[in-house]
Amino acid sequence: MSSVSAASTALYGGTSGRRVTVRDLATAKERHEKWPMVTAYDAMTAKIFDEAGIPVLLVGDSAAMVVYGYDSTLPVTVDDLIPLTAAVVRGSSRALVVADLPFASYQASPQQALEAAARFMKEAGAHAVKLEGGRRVLSQVEMLVSAGVPVMAHIGLTPQSVNVLGGYRVQGRGQSGDELMADAKALEHAGAFAVVLECVPAELAERVTASLSIPTIGIGAGGGTDAQVLVWQDLMGLTPHPAKFVKKYFDLAGEMGRAVRTYADEVVSGAFPAPEHSYH
Repeated sequence: MSSVSAASTALYGGTSGRRVTVRDLATAKERHEKWPMVTAYDAMTAKIFDEAGIPVLLVGDSAAMVVYGYDSTLPVTVDDLIPLTAAVVRGSSRALVVADLPFASYQASPQQALEAAARFMKEAGAHAVKLEGGRRVLSQVEMLVSAGVPVMAHIGLTPQSVNVLGGYRVQGRGQSGDELMADAKALEHAGAFAVVLECVPAELAERVTASLSIPTIGIGAGGGTDAQVLVWQDLMGLTPHPAKFVKKYFDLAGEMGRAVRTYADEVVSGAFPAPEHSYH
């Protein structure tokens, strides 16, 4: 492949004039190309990330906390997430947009999962959905895939099950690692196009990645996965007490605070608006 062709087909920063597809993600794994995924919840932020070359944007149920102010992902609903997903789709032009199926929107039955996924795809324009769980949600994954809905799976620490798991704890240590491996393989067999591994030991995540033909996406799972995902507010420094696996790439909270205080000081002093900000 020529350097020009490789640049155009690369997942991160590629220049192809179309949406990234699940097939592109599979091809990236075949050529051992790592790629980033970032959350997004509005059109303006989605546009920035899309133009930066991020190939996959996740409208996460983390919106419950970073958008709606809850202390967990559990309260957010399909109705809450659909307008956010639609905004991200409208704000992007290249990224594959994945919508999280929130708690209690798919666990009851495959039919319930299909109804929720259909709303995200028909009303918001999502290109794929994500759901949490291993073998217990296989029938849901199979139903969605058979209906033409691309499914991203999510195992390890599954925040929607935090009360059952006993808190936000590392998953997959010891013998439970065999269970996680079995979940990953079963999800691949059921038709999932990728699987998120959250808060699992790095060595286990690397073994899972090597055993699957579909991409793995790590969050707190070491560097051996095919891709990485972070909540954008975490990586930009908006979250006061981020998890251990978060790297802060920018102090956006500090910069925003300084900017708004400067604005406020200028309003109080009369320096703003200046003549150039006024109509004559």
